[in-house]
Parts: sequence; C-alpha cells; structure tokens
Amino acid sequence: MNKEIQQRWLHRLILSLLALLIIFMIVQLAPLLSPFANVIRALSLPVGIAALLTYLLHPLVEKLHELGMSRALAVLLIFFFVVFLLVFLAMIGLPAFIKQIQHAFETLPEQFTQIERETDKIQDQLSTLPGPLQEQSQEWRLQLEQIGKGIFDQIEEMALFLMKSMFSFIVIPFLVFFFLKDHDLLQKAAWYLTPRKWRSGLKRYMRDVDYTFGSYIRGQLLVSLSVFIISTIGLWILGVPYPIVLGFFMGVMDLIPYFGPFIGAIPAVIIAFLQSWQLGLLTILLIFIIQQIEGNILSPVIVGKTLHLHPALIILALLVGAEVGGFLGMLIAVPILAIGKVTLLHTRLHFMKD
Repeated sequence: MNKEIQQRWLHRLILSLLALLIIFMIVQLAPLLSPFANVIRALSLPVGIAALLTYLLHPLVEKLHELGMSRALAVLLIFFFVVFLLVFLAMIGLPAFIKQIQHAFETLPEQFTQIERETDKIQDQLSTLPGPLQEQSQEWRLQLEQIGKGIFDQIEEMALFLMKSMFSFIVIPFLVFFFLKDHDLLQKAAWYLTPRKWRSGLKRYMRDVDYTFGSYIRGQLLVSLSVFIISTIGLWILGVPYPIVLGFFMGVMDLIPYFGPFIGAIPAVIIAFLQSWQLGLLTILLIFIIQQIEGNILSPVIVGKTLHLHPALIILALLVGAEVGGFLGMLIAVPILAIGKVTLLHTRLHFMKD
C-alpha cells in the first residue's frame, strides 16, 4: 500500500515538473508566439461573448426541445423573439436614449463649470478649518478627482474598444446560432477528448458550476434589468434630467454587489442637486427605496443564496477585480470567485478520494 502511494506521488511530481517545464518553454518562446497570441486575443472576444450568450439561452432551447420542437426550429424561434424584442426596444427607447446622451454631452461643459464653482465654494469654507483638517480635506478632494478621472478614462477606453470591435460583434449572432444548434455535437466532442476516468467527476463539477454560476448570472441580469426599469420610471416621475441614461447606468452598476448601487447612484444625485436641493433630496429618497426593494425583494426572490459565499470574500474579490481589471474586473470578480470555490471543493474531494 505504501509503495502504491509512493508511486502515485512520484507520478504527480513528474507531471508537475513537466508542467513547469512546458510553462518555462512557453515563456522562453513568447516572442515567437506573439502572432498566435494576437490571433487568440482577437478571437477571444466574439467566442467568449457567444459562449456566454449560448450558455444563457441554452435552457430555453432545451425547454422547447423537450416540448417536441426540433433544436434548429427552437433556436430560430428564440432568435426571432430576441430580434423582435431588440427592434421593439430600439424603436421605443433607443431614439430617446440617444437624444438624452446628445443633450447630456451638450450640457456637460456647463455642468462641469457649475460643479467646479460649487467645489471652489466648499474649498473656501474648508480653508477656515484648522491646518490638519485642511490637509485631510485637500487629500480627499484629490482622491475624488482621481477616481472621477479614472472612471471617465475607463468609459472612454471602453467606448473606443467597442468601436474597434464592431466587426466582432457582427459575428457573434452567427456563432451563437451554431453553438445552440450543434450544442449536443460540441458536448460529445468535448467528452470524446476527455479521458474516460475523468468524465464522472467532470460531470459533477460542471453540474455544480452550472448551478452556482448559471443561477447567479441569470438572476443578477434579471435583477439589473428590474433596477433599470424602476430607476428610469422613478427618475422620470421626479423630473430628473436624462432618466433613461441614468437608469441604464444604475442598472449596469447593480451587477456589481455591494459597491455597484452606490456607484450607480452618484451621477443621478449630482445631476439632481444641480437642478435644486429639493430634487436632490427626493432623488436620494428614491434611490434608498430602490435599494430596499432590490435588497429585500428582488435579489432574495430572483437570485436567492446560490453563491454561499461570505460577504467578506465577495468584498475582497471586488477589490482585487477593481485593482486588476477596473470596472470589467469588478463585474467578473464574483463569478470567478464562485467558480474558484466550486473548483477548490472538487479538487479537495478528488485528492481525499486518492
């Protein structure tokens, strides 16, 4: 028995050394592999987005397929529905959305000037404070300016990236269609390339990842859409400028746990206070009500507790994601943490069996 354990650990040691050797060779050959890396980088965006959309839409295809509809017909029906929904939203909301963005860009210089005037007034009042408090307030002001500049820089980079990747987005619907239609074929190919002794464990692993990751992503998207609709209607009723744009921003930010709702509320509160202090207070009250609805009704009912992660771990993951990837890093930090947790549990179970 001890001999078998020694041989098993020797086998693992050899595999680990081989893996390190392969990594070392890849690092040494990195300059020669850069053209292949560029190709992989170019393909990763459309393939990744198409894979995510396929993952989200696949349960609908399976439901229709179980009702007796062919897979190709089910995919076509879902595609027609999605296209109809997008066209309907574009006809109803897109013109107003674009109009509000154009108006916002026209009035932004004047609003920035007004914000600077108010900031100067506050700075003049702070100058009467004792020296240590003045230094601290100046430091806070510089930090806020850096945060604001960083957010605008990231938005600009994301807009330029989306414009450069326009052709990739055109390819995505075709990839999604074929991924959905040939899902069984792709799954069979993946299992064929997987060693037989790993298949039962991988099936359990994929099932747990699907339960944790899939339930969270689908639920969070639905909650974000609900927040967008409620915020837009509430801001429109109050008379806050650009309700669709601000509501959309609040809905997108709501995808980020804990910090997202506060980040999404900042532009709406600032713009409301620029109109009047009464409107600013009403906007704060509206955002408080929306957050109570989202935290106590929408998230518990729609998302539930599928992650089973401690809040401290989620906050740490968000901080790491923000440091590594900015806004995009915060979006994907929690799903990656959830997959990492499932992976760690299954790895531990695998080694305990051995």
